[in-house]
Amino acid sequence: MRIAVGNDHRGCALKELVIKIITEAGHSVHDFGCYTEDAVDYPDIAVQVAEAIVRGEFDRGILICSTGIGMCIAANKVRGIRAAQCYNVFTAHRARLHNDAQICCLAAQEGKAQAKVIVEDFLSTEFEGGRHIARINKIKEIEEKQCR
Repeated sequence: MRIAVGNDHRGCALKELVIKIITEAGHSVHDFGCYTEDAVDYPDIAVQVAEAIVRGEFDRGILICSTGIGMCIAANKVRGIRAAQCYNVFTAHRARLHNDAQICCLAAQEGKAQAKVIVEDFLSTEFEGGRHIARINKIKEIEEKQCR
């Protein structure tokens, strides 16, 4: 798979681990930044990653900020994106299995302890489909109404 990764200044350290996890799993990765601990605005990076996924340039994305919340909110503003804040393996698994989320948002403040299992599960879990398709379609309908 092709994975897009992005972070704000608080996520630099965790991003390095995430990139290692992705490449060791045999996936390709593109780093959208940021690359230093100089303050940046996380919405700028979240939108770059989300739009690249919508365009089909990447299969999935990982976004990292202090809590994961800001990145998640910003990414979800991009039409066609379903980003999920994943704070443990259960939420990562369900984000993919039931919600077909394309982006996993991580909290840099939670550190490296859970990152490996969260990222591995998010990348390896396929969308279950079935009854969840109708729910995804309802989300798309809401999005269509809001974007008119």
